[in-house]
Amino acid sequence: MVGAMTENRLNTGDTAPAFALADDAGNTVSLADYAGQRVLVYFYPRANTPGCTKEACDFRDSLEQLNDLNIAVVGISPDKPEALAKFRADHDLNFPLLSDPDKSVMTAYGAFGEKKNYGKVVQGVIRSTFLVEPDGTIGQTHYNVKATGHVARVMRGLS
Repeated sequence: MVGAMTENRLNTGDTAPAFALADDAGNTVSLADYAGQRVLVYFYPRANTPGCTKEACDFRDSLEQLNDLNIAVVGISPDKPEALAKFRADHDLNFPLLSDPDKSVMTAYGAFGEKKNYGKVVQGVIRSTFLVEPDGTIGQTHYNVKATGHVARVMRGLS
């Protein structure tokens, strides 16, 4: 089959794929670091691009509300740690930014694969967000999200 959808999408109740990735300072951050708490893991295509900046700033501005609900935020992109450090500094981001250069974590979450870009089917990062529950299962999945207003939509779905 030519052009078959290859991504393995996660569903609510699935076990969240484990990860350990470098952050913008070169430290390793893993999903296990958040065991016992809720964490929003979001995937975005590229640091310092308009949509990704809007989404990151939205998470930044909502972090206090999310933290009040005992929810941490982690952003993951294919960018190198140096690009993530610049992104953090440029926009005063207040949550970990992780580097997934080989896109293995994105692939495990179904956040890398075929998507439509300006009407063409291309391989790329699928803007996606996942709420990982304290027991390590997926509590919410959001694929192909729009950057604008996304955090508000996620928060409406929280209990």
